Amino acid sequence: MKFLLVFDFDHTIIDENSDTWIVKCAPERKLPNGLRNSYQPGHWTEYMGRVFVYLGDNGVKEDEMKRTMTTIPFTAGMIDLLGFIGENKELFDCIIVSDSNTVFIDWILKAADFHKVFDEVFTNPAAFSSTGYLTVQHFHAHHCAKCPKNLCKTKVLKEFLDKQLERGVSYTQIIYIGDGGNDLCPVMFLKKNDIAMPRQGYTLEKRISQLAQSLSPVQCSVLVWSSAVDIMSYLKLLIKK
Repeated sequence: MKFLLVFDFDHTIIDENSDTWIVKCAPERKLPNGLRNSYQPGHWTEYMGRVFVYLGDNGVKEDEMKRTMTTIPFTAGMIDLLGFIGENKELFDCIIVSDSNTVFIDWILKAADFHKVFDEVFTNPAAFSSTGYLTVQHFHAHHCAKCPKNLCKTKVLKEFLDKQLERGVSYTQIIYIGDGGNDLCPVMFLKKNDIAMPRQGYTLEKRISQLAQSLSPVQCSVLVWSSAVDIMSYLKLLIKK
């Protein structure tokens, strides 16, 4: 009996968006209007690439970025939840699928000593160039019309499940924990026995209820959470069964 926990990162594990938090490093903690207005829907990764160039041009170095990122607060109850999962790793496999990037997630998880809780992190690859600029790339290419160009979370989840099956690992239940519009695609992929846990008041919860109103509800069960303590309560019930 093993359960798979799939977490989004921004506004789910942490209570902010890591990509917008980095702007605190910019001169006067803001971006010029031209740069801010250059974002085009579905092309967030390219936009962040330009943000990182701007920060680099203004002399913002890796250590300053790291200091800033590790001050992001975790979502209410999340530290307790991740501690609980860490103590019960024999029952839970745990992955992150996020539109953030490898550098930010790595910094934040390691600073709080939570990197061992997660078996794998799937996010946009990032690295510092020889000139000290942070660069970010698309996670993969895909053909899903519902998802942003750089990442289809369903494709990630399917590939992970296939790889696990090859290793002889299958899951009693998948629990998907997220908040955003790009979490809807993988939630629609979940089966009847699985659970979607959208964060209360965020886009994912609204999209799921719109689907239910238009009589095309998701197949899985839906449990809304506002604090990660709600998620922990569910997991405790699950392992008692």
